[in-house]
Amino acid sequence: MKGVHFLLIAAVLALATSIASAYDPSPLQDFCVATDDPNKAFFVNGKFCKDPKHVKAKDFFTSGLNIAGNTSNPVGSAVTTVNVDKIRGLNTLGISLVRIDYAPYGENPPHIHPRGSEILVVVEGTLHVGFVSSNQDGNRLFTKVLNKGDVFVFPIGLIHFQFNPEHKPAVAFAGLSSQNAGVITIANSVFGSNPSIKADVLTRAFQLDKNVVKYLQKQFWYDNN
Repeated sequence: MKGVHFLLIAAVLALATSIASAYDPSPLQDFCVATDDPNKAFFVNGKFCKDPKHVKAKDFFTSGLNIAGNTSNPVGSAVTTVNVDKIRGLNTLGISLVRIDYAPYGENPPHIHPRGSEILVVVEGTLHVGFVSSNQDGNRLFTKVLNKGDVFVFPIGLIHFQFNPEHKPAVAFAGLSSQNAGVITIANSVFGSNPSIKADVLTRAFQLDKNVVKYLQKQFWYDNN
């Protein structure tokens, strides 16, 4: 019987190891609905691959990050993204890059990247940055004032922001751990969704007067990306 028990335990451990090491590939877009009709399939989880024989150096190159983004907008910032849509050679590599320009007192509003963590370095000016942990962690705020050369990390999927507290512009560069990390700006998604979320839902969720919710839903929520 001991031999049987040993074999049973070994089998369970082997199954557990197999399950632990098996996982679905990380999504590279908001959703990828399955279809059995190849004539209706036009996209995959990522991008189709070019024949390696036809790959050129230009597939791994882009330019323009020396050019400041236009920060003359309601949030006072501009994000210039270099992802797989800009450099096709990034496909499957799990990295991307952004340049963020901030007007005086401008901000990159609270947002999340559903598919990637972010590491940000300030190259000009000063930034007040932070992120908020999950409900399970008590929604703790982690914040820091960054100066030129300082680096800060925003974990994947957590709400974070950057604000320029100075009367002069600021510039930062950030790397993301996905070829297409995605962006969900909180205010835009909640109050600017299409179609609108029912006002009763937001009234209860935010403990606001319904007229305030309706007012917020009528505003133009600017996308700085």
